[in-house]
Amino acid sequence: MSAPFGQPLSFEAIVSYLHDALEKCPDKRPGQNTVYSVKDAGLGAFAVFFTQNPSFLSFQRAMEQTKGQSNAQTLFQLDQTPCDNRIRTLLDPVSPSHVFPVLQTIVTALDKGGHLEGFRCLDGQLLIALDGTQYFSSQRLHCEQCSRKQHKNGTITYSHTAITPVVVAPGSDKVITLEPEFITPQDGHEKQDCESAAGKRWLKQYGAHYGRLGATILGDDLYSRQPLCQAILAQGLNFLLVCKPDSHPTLYEWIDGMAVNTQVIKRWTGKRREIDTYRWVNEVALRDGEDSLWVNWCEMITTDETGKVLYKNAFITNHTIDPDNVLALVAAGRARWKVENENNNVLKTKGYHLEHNFGHGKEHLSSLLLTLNLLAFLCHTVLELLDTAYHLVRAALPRRQTFFDDLRALTRYMCFTSWPALLAFMMEGLELEFPDTS
Repeated sequence: MSAPFGQPLSFEAIVSYLHDALEKCPDKRPGQNTVYSVKDAGLGAFAVFFTQNPSFLSFQRAMEQTKGQSNAQTLFQLDQTPCDNRIRTLLDPVSPSHVFPVLQTIVTALDKGGHLEGFRCLDGQLLIALDGTQYFSSQRLHCEQCSRKQHKNGTITYSHTAITPVVVAPGSDKVITLEPEFITPQDGHEKQDCESAAGKRWLKQYGAHYGRLGATILGDDLYSRQPLCQAILAQGLNFLLVCKPDSHPTLYEWIDGMAVNTQVIKRWTGKRREIDTYRWVNEVALRDGEDSLWVNWCEMITTDETGKVLYKNAFITNHTIDPDNVLALVAAGRARWKVENENNNVLKTKGYHLEHNFGHGKEHLSSLLLTLNLLAFLCHTVLELLDTAYHLVRAALPRRQTFFDDLRALTRYMCFTSWPALLAFMMEGLELEFPDTS
């Protein structure tokens, strides 16, 4: 899929990318009874997630009967508007991999347009945080893609979990969604799939692409094992990973026997004085054995004036550490939490309902719907970054929930010819004007 990089990245462009990707999806239905297409089903599901309105499609079908057209058609490019059950049936056989190129196209367009520069740090690096999150769990519903946990009482819990990588930056509340990797039973493997194995698959498939953009992988202590570190380096990526003493005894034995560099920063928070102590060494063994990878280590401990520890964490990296970059490295390492706070928690608590069972299916439905939900989240992030009208409307409203309440109400009662027309209506109602940039 190629992006028209000479044109601005917009809502219409993103919908068009998805439209083109879904048109290429295989349709396994026999015969000619295909009133609704896989493309319409996928676009309809995306519309539900984007508007955060479970009833969006039913309202649009009613609008089509009274007005002859609907927002499903004018905004989201549907030809026919299917019902929820039809959508689930049509999308169940479709692998989410058909939608992944849309995510990559958007991120590539952001990079080509210079819109990722605000996310770069550590001499121009993008920070990509990896983390797993569960989005479905049941003791009744399950499919072949489910992970299974056998309990002592004989019951089984079925679940879906995915790694949801995002580009993060210290000091930014925005994250850029990348292609997910699903933790699911693998062909030819008897052992349960796990986050570590899924992380390696993601690196193998996408690492080289993001390596060419210049990127550092962030992760918790699970990722700071030698096989994963080597997998990161093999794709031309850098790493900055949490490293705990309990899981890395050899490394901390090396540190105990070395001269450790120290830098102390005292800060006034407005309420109290805090002391940040940075410690670091370069070239220590990650594990025991002659084949050990050599890494660089840094630690930050924050205390108050009484010596009470307020924060403590340590990281390993392949970036050389010195007095000029140790603060920036620690700040970048701490940004890993944004994959949980600004991504997973937002998706679970801010209207995207990540953990809600929108439809489980027997094949790929659950994972495909998650991917479309992630795409909707990315679309709103892009609009916040690039669409002036969208940004002004969101900023003028008291809460994010108000914006979605208004979006649901407007698209229920009125049919807009385009996304800019809808935003123009909202701006006029809020008495907003575009800023004078002359």
